Amino acid sequence: MNIHEHQAKKILKDFGAPVSKGIVVFSVDEIKEKIKKLQSKEFVLKAQIHAGGRGKAGGVKLIKNIAELEDEAKKMMGKVLITHQTGPDGREVKRLYIEEASNISKEFYFSCLVDRETSKIAFISSIEGGMDIEEVASQNPDKIITTKIDLKDEGPSDEEIEKIIRVFNFNDEQKIVAKKLTESLYKIILEKDASLIEINPLIITKENKIVCLDAKMNFDDNAIFRRPEILALRDLNEEDPAEIEASKYDLAYIKLNGSIGCMVNGAGLAMATMDIIKLYGQEPANFLDVGGGASKEKVTAAFKLILADKNVRGILINIFGGIMRCDVLAQGVVEAAKQVNLSVPLVVRLAGTNFKEGKEILDNSKLKILSATDLNDAAKKIIGAIK
Repeated sequence: MNIHEHQAKKILKDFGAPVSKGIVVFSVDEIKEKIKKLQSKEFVLKAQIHAGGRGKAGGVKLIKNIAELEDEAKKMMGKVLITHQTGPDGREVKRLYIEEASNISKEFYFSCLVDRETSKIAFISSIEGGMDIEEVASQNPDKIITTKIDLKDEGPSDEEIEKIIRVFNFNDEQKIVAKKLTESLYKIILEKDASLIEINPLIITKENKIVCLDAKMNFDDNAIFRRPEILALRDLNEEDPAEIEASKYDLAYIKLNGSIGCMVNGAGLAMATMDIIKLYGQEPANFLDVGGGASKEKVTAAFKLILADKNVRGILINIFGGIMRCDVLAQGVVEAAKQVNLSVPLVVRLAGTNFKEGKEILDNSKLKILSATDLNDAAKKIIGAIK
């Protein structure tokens, strides 16, 4: 789960990290009253969307006075920003963050994340701040320092912190602040189940102060049930409506850009299904795992989700029955197909628990369903059908 910059900075501040003062507004009319909380004469106006590259899309403005602030806020509120992370449809700006401007002397990159490969916490430090870290990694990999530490309650040791921040070449006073910041990021990962905290840029001001100028945080969806204070930060306006609908039925669904809809039980089998579709020259329209114990209602909801995507030209259902019974899935598919008047080719491959009963339900449904003997056969048939 992602959150907005202003929310991430509030968490950083609560954990003792240095952030500039700011206010969030959901309407331009709120500015006159809320701006009194800020003391600087210059401000930075930032569109709040769950995507990077806002500055290049006109979503970040340096403002010289209140009059200019209100004028630019009116232009930005409601604007659709298109960045390299939003996709071609962009994101509509529904809230703005206004913070005190900083006198920037130097910009750095600093992040903390869960490294699943090593089961450690990784800190990434770079003197190339304010840029896409992927670009830095490809062009100047030597300027990125990755430090992985073991997960422990007491957090990183002084020696580990020294290694993490060494690349920044801070003075003694700045090192004290940087040490506390490093400890804060670690605590947020541990205590809030964050999976990524990215500060880009982390700056030194002309007054030699360290400030987190921008902040991004991601949280582990699987741990949200125990973090109600984080769930409360969820902004449904920033999420795909289909993915929101999927979450109501506890479906693992991610919309993609292809034309073949997929319904599978099990993440590994879902990945294999997507891979074989690509192997035969087409693209999957989604990742959809209905889980091991899906009910008829859950399967029906999953089927409707696939068909709600206008890009879908055909559907491939690949089920290996274990806990998930093939007859239950078949019943859900038949009911959903009748409700939505199925008009695209459908290929179903069933194996495992009650697959014979499931095949009978599909064969007797009077729907145009192609049966497949295995995954290879299923991929060939659905791609042949849409052609």
